[in-house]
Amino acid sequence: MYPEDLKYTSEHEWVRPGASVRVGITSYAQDALGDIVFVSLPAVGDTVEAGAAIGELESTKSVSDLYAPVSGEVTARNEALDATPELVNSDPYGEGWLFELTPSDPAQVEGLLDAAGYQAQLDT
Repeated sequence: MYPEDLKYTSEHEWVRPGASVRVGITSYAQDALGDIVFVSLPAVGDTVEAGAAIGELESTKSVSDLYAPVSGEVTARNEALDATPELVNSDPYGEGWLFELTPSDPAQVEGLLDAAGYQAQLDT
């Protein structure tokens, strides 16, 4: 159910590993939030710390914090979400990605949950 090539956080973010990592929220998270109507993302050039709240996802149900999965510098943000935030709902692992960053410690990425570990967390 969750892509095997990604890493996951207990806060429901996914990370596509690489020299620069792409970050989004899981299908579980977008389903729990409901229809996303507004996305607040960190700015390119921002330095973020793992676990820190760095943005918000606003849905028709609630407003939820977005957390940095790892520490690093934001290198890109999905500007398409400004006009079409619903991409987070319709394609959470593709066009609905949120931002990219260069990890300050690549080992942090490896320390995140794999798909089986994320699923096990949801099952508890």
